[in-house]
Amino acid sequence: MKRLISKVKQVLFGAVVRTRARTVGKGLKVNRYSWVSKSVVLGDNVNFNGMRIVGEGEIRIGSNFHSGRGCSIIGSFHDFDYGDAVPYGMAKIDKDVVIEDNVWLGDQGIVLGGAHIGEGAVIQAGSVVVDHVPKGAVAGGHPAKMFKMRDMDHYEALKAQGRFF
Repeated sequence: MKRLISKVKQVLFGAVVRTRARTVGKGLKVNRYSWVSKSVVLGDNVNFNGMRIVGEGEIRIGSNFHSGRGCSIIGSFHDFDYGDAVPYGMAKIDKDVVIEDNVWLGDQGIVLGGAHIGEGAVIQAGSVVVDHVPKGAVAGGHPAKMFKMRDMDHYEALKAQGRFF
């Protein structure tokens, strides 16, 4: 019975994402409630475990993306410098986000507008990505900084074999 309930939730949660996103590739899997804005473009085999994507900036997520629980991508901000009120006005600034293929965003990870996460990168749980994370980097912190590289020979061998999770 638990398995059936879990499958029904996946179908319902996936329907929310499919009806809202601009485009969705094959194999979308949504394990926990997720909400996306209409500016989202998803590749194949995208896996959400509780994702919230808001804002008007275009959000491009490549294939084989996996999110942990409670992750957010924010593509718009209030203009606090030139807004019409304090602490901020109603004017918004929209910024795009690019997340390339085979990226893993750990639990409670946040990606802000203007960020670009390179192919195969791993973002540590609880991190805030504000700018560029290179291909194959393992990054974490506030703001997220690269602290090591994946074994790229091993990564490329797995990729060549089509070993995607």
